[in-house]
Amino acid sequence: MASSSSYQKRRLFSSYFWVVISVFLVLFMLGLQGFFLLNSQKLADYFREQVPMSIYFKDSAKDVEMQQLEKSLQMADYTKSAVFVSSEEGAQRTIEDLGEDFVAKLDGFNPIPNSIDVRLNSSFVDDSQIQQIADDLAAKDFVQEVSYDKPLVSLLNENVKRISFWMLIVSGVFIFIAFLLINSSIRLSIYAKRFTIKTMQMVGATKGFIRKPFILTSIKLGVIGALLALVALGGVVYWMDGYVPELEILQNYQMLAILFVGVLVFGVLISLISTFFATTRYLNLRTDQLYY
Repeated sequence: MASSSSYQKRRLFSSYFWVVISVFLVLFMLGLQGFFLLNSQKLADYFREQVPMSIYFKDSAKDVEMQQLEKSLQMADYTKSAVFVSSEEGAQRTIEDLGEDFVAKLDGFNPIPNSIDVRLNSSFVDDSQIQQIADDLAAKDFVQEVSYDKPLVSLLNENVKRISFWMLIVSGVFIFIAFLLINSSIRLSIYAKRFTIKTMQMVGATKGFIRKPFILTSIKLGVIGALLALVALGGVVYWMDGYVPELEILQNYQMLAILFVGVLVFGVLISLISTFFATTRYLNLRTDQLYY
């Protein structure tokens, strides 16, 4: 008798253990998907703001003209940053990129003009707006050329739209798969107790009374699995914040609250719903059907 009782306890623990593991793994993956979905716009903005625009000055440009343009760019609503790069600094950068002193080969002549390196705010990095900004700057008498990577801007915007669309599709599919996996794990755990459910029903217990302990247990398991998922997710978020500090992920309290609360609520709800329907199924079966 004691051996049978011990065996049942081991089976029960094993059943609960795998429910928790299933909930943890599914919610962790779902949380990661939600994290990238919630940050997709911020990631897109970050990459847009890395697109460089260079304004090259004519040799005849006066210092006051270059300084005034730098200040006006820094104050413009479309500017993320604007940094003046002298001819000497530009030459030094080119030497570092090429790995050889091209100025020495030109007998000391430096062909690199003074310039301003500009980063635009993400909302202005599209084909029409960035071209308009470039044209306005190039129209100034003391500006020789305005340069930026046009193919890169077009490709970046196309990819952002494409990735955003597919992330929404994948998120929907993943939520559906998550529901199926967690639901299956909980149904298997309740399947092992189907005879207990039917016995309680036969001695007069109401459906609500029978369901209650199963639902409470499943909610507890769902919460445990969700908390484990949140711990793992928190580690990923912390790592991402250190890897890309410009995104300021840990400072985005609203996004973190939505993500963490969403994972916890999803874990509880799916456990509750799955348990309700699983217990209802066995409550509605005839005794002879429990063997199939």
